[in-house]
Amino acid sequence: MDIGNLTNTYEDFYKTQSSQSASKLEGQLDTDYSKATDEELMDACKQFEAYFLEQVFKEMVKTVPKSEEASSYTTGLMDYYQDNMIQEIASSSTEQNSLGLAQTLYEQMKRNYGL
Repeated sequence: MDIGNLTNTYEDFYKTQSSQSASKLEGQLDTDYSKATDEELMDACKQFEAYFLEQVFKEMVKTVPKSEEASSYTTGLMDYYQDNMIQEIASSSTEQNSLGLAQTLYEQMKRNYGL
């Protein structure tokens, strides 16, 4: 089994997941919410807050020094799982202990769209 090929597969999958996450958010931002229900509007706001937290957490992780001893295979797998973990933490943080950003966006959008 070629481990280098496996690492490349994970890296390609990771890049695809990152671009899909950004594309999903862009799709949400391009949506016309003038006829959206309150639930759809709040869902979009929560998704934005989760994406924002994900980006903050990723930048925080960059400040932690990495070990020089790890192989490229191990580093690739750790990065993949670390990014998945960050996405999950950001989503669960938004659902359980929101920063209030989603609620603020929701209220502003309701005012702007006259809902």
